[in-house]
Amino acid sequence: MNLEGGCQCGAVRYSVEGVPEHVALCHCSDCRKSTGAPTVAWGAFKTAEFALTKGAAAVYNSSGASMRHFCATCGTGLYFVNEEYLPGLVDIQVATLDDPDALPPQAQIQVAERLGWMNDLAALPEFERYPG
Repeated sequence: MNLEGGCQCGAVRYSVEGVPEHVALCHCSDCRKSTGAPTVAWGAFKTAEFALTKGAAAVYNSSGASMRHFCATCGTGLYFVNEEYLPGLVDIQVATLDDPDALPPQAQIQVAERLGWMNDLAALPEFERYPG
């Protein structure tokens, strides 16, 4: 598997090869705060399978060994490295892939921190586009 992705403005691009170690939706409060989203889809690849192909990402140490990489121009979160808890892995934000459908989540993690209203999403009305 060879996938490419990048930030919203195009200043930072990356590629990953191989099969992800895992693909999961994370519900932790740290991910929520860093993205402003109720959950984040992550795909973990071996460090050697990940390469920046354009630009350079800025880095924020969000807690301990947690290093969050993002575009300094547009602010898009791109990937996460934590050598203490995920040694040898780069966790990419799946939604930043050119084809995010290529990595469907296999699990939900940190559900102890899931927002209560995330439990009943299927019950909400759906609109194909913004409702009029």
